[in-house]
Amino acid sequence: MDLKFVNVIILGFGFMFVFTAFQTMGNIEKTILDSIAKEDSNFTGDGYTSLAIIYTTFSLCNWLAPSFISFTGPRVAMLVGSLTYTLFMLVFLFPSNWLLYLSSGILGAGAAITWTGQGNFLARCSDLSTISRNSGVFWALLQCSMFFGNIFVYFQFQDKEHIDAATRSMVIGVLTALAVLGIVFLAALRPMEDNSVGTSEIQRQQQQHRTGWGSAVYALKSAGQLFITRDMLLLSVAFLYTGMELSFFSGVYGPSIGFTKKIHNTPKEIVGLAGICIGAGEVFGGGLFGILGKKTTRFGRDPIVIAGYVIHMIAFFLIFLNLPDNAPFKDTEDISYMDPPRAWIALLCAFMLGLGDACMNTQIYSMLGGVYVKNSVGAFALFKFTQSIAAAISFYYSSHLGLRAQLGILVVFGTIGTACFCIVEWAVKRRQRESPEDSRTVSQDSRSVSYDQ
Repeated sequence: MDLKFVNVIILGFGFMFVFTAFQTMGNIEKTILDSIAKEDSNFTGDGYTSLAIIYTTFSLCNWLAPSFISFTGPRVAMLVGSLTYTLFMLVFLFPSNWLLYLSSGILGAGAAITWTGQGNFLARCSDLSTISRNSGVFWALLQCSMFFGNIFVYFQFQDKEHIDAATRSMVIGVLTALAVLGIVFLAALRPMEDNSVGTSEIQRQQQQHRTGWGSAVYALKSAGQLFITRDMLLLSVAFLYTGMELSFFSGVYGPSIGFTKKIHNTPKEIVGLAGICIGAGEVFGGGLFGILGKKTTRFGRDPIVIAGYVIHMIAFFLIFLNLPDNAPFKDTEDISYMDPPRAWIALLCAFMLGLGDACMNTQIYSMLGGVYVKNSVGAFALFKFTQSIAAAISFYYSSHLGLRAQLGILVVFGTIGTACFCIVEWAVKRRQRESPEDSRTVSQDSRSVSYDQ
């Protein structure tokens, strides 16, 4: 294996361990905090509010992430950002309202530089022929975090209606240790040359002046210019949907199962199983598209995105039939159209949510890392900005809207977002046929424009 692919593997393992901690905690945070509140009447911290703060800060800080990375480079940015995930884990050992929300805000800022650095580093390790493979391999490794973390949670929460302090401490301690292990892997990454530098004389002259604050200002300006292009505005609708469905499966769906008392004798343990199934779907999808990376590059990304859309629509319909409308809020004896609710349907839907998410995200990574290679930092920052602002809004309305209203919003944005992604993909294919030598730039109104200019 060449050094670039080795770096992709190390990057995947680093994120796998860091997000074994965070994604598992996101899946159980509402359950954990409700258990703490039952023991401590002074603690009123809310899981949905915490997650909303994370993604709000995440979205805003994405505008500054390119400037930060222009100073530090992607490797240092990922290391600094991953430390904030570790800090967030530790806060749960010392329950406090203000500490929970403060650490959520700090994590949001760290997440912005972590994910923008990851996107830029993945692009540096890839070219047009390897970006689909590398995106799929990275995604599969990353989503193992949902699989392994929730297996651990399942056994820890087994036969427990209330998550006691000793169990919470055990879970949090193990997750924190895994986050530290992920940081070790990220520290082992080898430097990669920036492949976003253009080849023209003008581009080389511009690059020489991008130092210090000039580089930071240029990074912010180029991200803003990229955001208002036709293709990026269309892609942003797809990004919005990925943020909404991310918030649903990572923070709402698990607690909704755990609060549905008629689904199982001890529904809290099903939360861990649902996380495992989501992770299995993510890993299967990422691994499949990594193996078929060259074929997806040849035939296009749109068939996979459409398949992900169909999978999600089926899952949403089954969830609508299986879980009661007030399931996201508290323990309930209510039912939906199935009496009693079926645990196996809930777990099947969890797998489908993960598989559909893998379809969407691997192809977005492939699009940004392959087509926007000349401004990958800006492209990934805009992706994470749009995705995280949608996730933040979703977590805010998750505290107020019932399950059916949330599913309706997902159906509408999923339909529009998939259509917008396909429009951009078809435009890219057309430009590649008309002008193969410009296949690594994206144009507005069908004219090739390099974003380094």
